[in-house]
Amino acid sequence: MEILLPALLLAVGYCFGSLRVLRQYERGVSFFLGKYWGTKGPGLIFVPLGLASMKRMSLRTMALDIPPQDVITRDNVSVKVNAVLYMKVLDPAKAFIEIEDYLYATSQLSQTTLRSVLGEVELDELLADREKINAVLKKIIDTRTDPWGIEVSAVEVKDVDLPDQMKRAMARQAEAERERRAKVIAAQGELQASATLAEAAKMLASEPVSLQLRYLQTVTEIAAENNSTTIFPLPMDLLRPFMDMADRAARTREDKAVAAAPAPAALPPAGRPMPAHELGDLMQRLKETAAKEESDKHGK
Repeated sequence: MEILLPALLLAVGYCFGSLRVLRQYERGVSFFLGKYWGTKGPGLIFVPLGLASMKRMSLRTMALDIPPQDVITRDNVSVKVNAVLYMKVLDPAKAFIEIEDYLYATSQLSQTTLRSVLGEVELDELLADREKINAVLKKIIDTRTDPWGIEVSAVEVKDVDLPDQMKRAMARQAEAERERRAKVIAAQGELQASATLAEAAKMLASEPVSLQLRYLQTVTEIAAENNSTTIFPLPMDLLRPFMDMADRAARTREDKAVAAAPAPAALPPAGRPMPAHELGDLMQRLKETAAKEESDKHGK
C-alpha cells in the first residue's frame, strides 16, 4: 500500500504534466519519438511527457512588412519601394516540417520577388497601375509558398520614393498638362461664345428695333454706375457717306493738279545740233517747271 500511493501520485502528476491547452486559433504539431504524430487542437490535448513533443502554430492572418528595396525600373529610374504582405498558415504540419523558419523564408522571398517584378515595369505603370502589380506579386509569392502550407492573401505596395530630379520633372510635366487643359478650355469657351454671339447677331439683324433697344439698355447700364463720362457708340454705317465724299473730293483735287501741270519742254529732234541760245532757254524752262512742281508739293 505504501508503494502504490507514491506510484499513483507519480502517475497523476505525469498525466497532468502531459496535458496541453491550445486556443481556438492555435494548432499543435506533435511528434512521438521524433516521428510526426499529427496536428492537434484546439482545446485540451495529451502529449506524453518525455516521449512526445509539440510545436504551437498560429492560424491567424499575419502582416509581414517588406523593407524598402532599391529597384531600377524598366525605363532606368532608380526608386525605393516598400510593401506589406498578408499571410496565414493553412497547413501547420508543412509550415513546421517542410521549412525551418517560414516567416523568414517568406520575407526573403517577398523581397526578391518585389525587386524582380518591379524591374520589369516602367515608372508610369508603377505609379498608375498598382492593382495589377499587387496581383502579380500575390500570385508569384503564393505559388512559391504553397508547398510550405502558407497562403498569401494580399500584397500591397505602400510607398514609392522617387529621386528629387524625377519629382521636379514630374511636377513640370503636370504643370504643362494643366496649362494645356486651361488653353483648350479657354479655346472651347471662345468657340461657344462666338457661336452664341453669331446667333444673337442674326436675331438682332432680323429686327432692327431690337438693336436700338439693346443700345438703350447698354447706355442705361453705363449711366447707372454714376460715371462722369458716358460713351455713345456710333455705327460705322452713319459715317460711311461722309467718308465717300472725302475720298471723291481728294480724287478731284488730284485730277485738277495733274491737268494744271505744264507740259514738259519739247526736246529737239535727234541728230540736229542745238544752238547755244536755244539750249539756254530750254534749261531756264526746265528750272522754272521744277520750281513750280516743288512749290505745289509744299502747298499741298
